[in-house]
Amino acid sequence: MTIWTCATCAIEHPDTDTPPVSCEICTDERQFVPAGGQRWTTREELAATAHRITVHELEPDLYAVECVPRLGIGQRGLLLCTRDGNLLWEPPGFIDDAGVEAVRALGGIAVITASHPHLTGSSIQWSHAFGGAPVYVASADQEWIRRSDPVIRLWDTSCRLLAGLSMLQCGGHFAGSSMVHWPDGAGGQGALLTGDTIAIGADRKSVNVMRSFVNNIPLPERAVRRILDTAAPLGFDRIYSAFGLIESGAGLIVDRSLHRYIRWIRGEAED
Repeated sequence: MTIWTCATCAIEHPDTDTPPVSCEICTDERQFVPAGGQRWTTREELAATAHRITVHELEPDLYAVECVPRLGIGQRGLLLCTRDGNLLWEPPGFIDDAGVEAVRALGGIAVITASHPHLTGSSIQWSHAFGGAPVYVASADQEWIRRSDPVIRLWDTSCRLLAGLSMLQCGGHFAGSSMVHWPDGAGGQGALLTGDTIAIGADRKSVNVMRSFVNNIPLPERAVRRILDTAAPLGFDRIYSAFGLIESGAGLIVDRSLHRYIRWIRGEAED
């Protein structure tokens, strides 16, 4: 039996003799199947093509866990260390022994989760490597689970993950799209781990929210306001998205960017 990984989104699928016909994540309107068609890969094939996991510090108690070369969507996984244990946020779609040992040296993994289904990677394989660490999935996104396993825990609205770490459901990109508030991040000024729930603009001075980033489908005002209302009470100065960083001033940037979004979809901005 083989654990199959979609080569486009790098989401692990059930271990079977033959790969699935299609990846339901990629056939959805928020993602895509490449022009060349559906393709599958495996952990063994990736290892043979020199893929590897790298771990490096981003700030005290926060580490990037990445697959090199880039795999699938290419998100940067994050290992957040607390006195209660460590959170692995949005793990890569690959895992190797060196990566496991590097994470183990930092205290291992107590819990695994992601902002939304696109960025769950090889969550179950990472869980099994660390004694069955629970994998939290928003109930609203249960239908998108590609590899079922007893380690999965469903949750709604908000969830305390570890000491001082809260996960909050915002909706938007997916019904269960979420973010993690880390009050001790950014030197005590607070940080958000947002994945694509709140994405960082290429200018690093703005953020954006979308139903589909790759297919340019916007969100309605009610969804944007829900994200704003969820983020507004939180104290944070920094944002780590799936692909970037806003070093400081993130609270003001979120407020300004999302109110600008609302003006445009209402037709109130100058064109």
